[in-house]
Amino acid sequence: MVTRWLSKKRYQLSLSHKWPWVTVPLRLFVASFFMALAWLGHLTLENIPFLSALFLCWFLVLPEYFLNVSAIRSGYKFYSGAQMASFRLCSGVVCIGLVSHFILHETLSNRQLLGFFVMLVAMALIALGGSHVNEESSSKES
Repeated sequence: MVTRWLSKKRYQLSLSHKWPWVTVPLRLFVASFFMALAWLGHLTLENIPFLSALFLCWFLVLPEYFLNVSAIRSGYKFYSGAQMASFRLCSGVVCIGLVSHFILHETLSNRQLLGFFVMLVAMALIALGGSHVNEESSSKES
């Protein structure tokens, strides 16, 4: 009874069932931003001790982990594992650039900006790569 209630609540709370082609990559992008913020954001806080910075980073990674796992679990019905991993890696690189520019105030060269743009194009191409349904398993079911 508890399992049925939890699965019903999980389904109601998940927006990815309505627009998975948008919500899954978006959640993975937001998760990547939290991770980039945890990796690099603490560098702006030079006056706090190491352990405080470590706990702050762990605190930032908790929502990242929730977003990442929930996006991958709900997105596997729509995207392949390789597609979602590619979204995560590409968006991670782009978010590192965003955090380094807007939080650490580092300048990005035109070549770096072009590289980040190519990563976004790569994410779009991978997303349009088709479904992850295995041809063999679908033919066996028929």
